[in-house]
Amino acid sequence: MRTLQRRLATDTRYTLLGLPLSVASFATTVIGVSAGLGSAVAFVGLPVLAATAAAAKHLADLERVALPDVLGHPVARPAYTPVPEGAGWFRRVMNPLTSGQAMMDLLHGIIALPFALAAFVLSAVWWAGAIAGLTFPIYGWAIARIPGALENGLPEWLGLAATPTTFVLVTTAVGALFALTLVPVVRMAALLKAGVAQTMLTRAVHPEPAATREPTWVIAR
Repeated sequence: MRTLQRRLATDTRYTLLGLPLSVASFATTVIGVSAGLGSAVAFVGLPVLAATAAAAKHLADLERVALPDVLGHPVARPAYTPVPEGAGWFRRVMNPLTSGQAMMDLLHGIIALPFALAAFVLSAVWWAGAIAGLTFPIYGWAIARIPGALENGLPEWLGLAATPTTFVLVTTAVGALFALTLVPVVRMAALLKAGVAQTMLTRAVHPEPAATREPTWVIAR
């Protein structure tokens, strides 16, 4: 039970907090790339593009920090080209653009937003449905007394009598259905978003070679 609770808490946090991060990443990438390309002819745009790539890398790092908890295994950060020793100021400024991963970071900033939005909506709707439905017996009777509240409601759609009792029971049952499916739906939403990030922002984690593990094994023996 505690494992499911931790999993639900982790996936919910990832999907709900991931949307603001994706919006910030999308805005930074689109504005930066548009401004950089628009002024690239005058060479002013090249530092803008480099700064955008550097910002995208830091935003990608935030995403990579959250991935292990969601995926259940560590992820490896792709290698970025370091600044050469003795490089001049222009080479240092433009260094973020020399990494092959820079393009993937920029693309992720744009592509990830629809997936983050879908994950956010799924999690928010299922949480709202579960909470509102399970607590409906507390306030549902007051809603049922509102004139016209029972007309064309869910009980009528199901062919049931439109009475306050039926209204409350059916709505509560729908909330229970949301609650029963909350863990798998939120898990699916988290994996939807995390799958895109894993593909574009990480590389495979290779096991440590046996040759490097053998001395440790020998000493321990």
